[in-house]
Amino acid sequence: MPPPPKLTKLEMQIMEALWTNGASSIREIHDCFPKRGKPAYTTVQTMVYRLEAKGAVRRAKKISNAHIFEATVTREAARSRWVDDVLALFGGRSQPVMAHLIETGKLTMDDIKEAEKLLREMSRKEK
Repeated sequence: MPPPPKLTKLEMQIMEALWTNGASSIREIHDCFPKRGKPAYTTVQTMVYRLEAKGAVRRAKKISNAHIFEATVTREAARSRWVDDVLALFGGRSQPVMAHLIETGKLTMDDIKEAEKLLREMSRKEK
């Protein structure tokens, strides 16, 4: 299976609308954006067509003149790609990212406990 395509912030917002609401028209996707900072309808339309070209969405059906689009990439796969891209900026090292998250208060003790739990589970699976 090919890796998920690289997505921009706006493309991720469009994908989030599709993941949350399911198959949607461009108008429905556009309506998901908050009023403040909402991109133009034509911008959303262009971005959906770019996502289609990247293989991240596909036309599921057509109702009258409206095409209905659905995600072909999972939320998890797209997030994983984003994290991998961020880590690549730091030479693949997670420590600078973790340090930043701790310093800014964005990494809580609950997050650390959950990470430890996942590491233990992975360790058990490897044995």
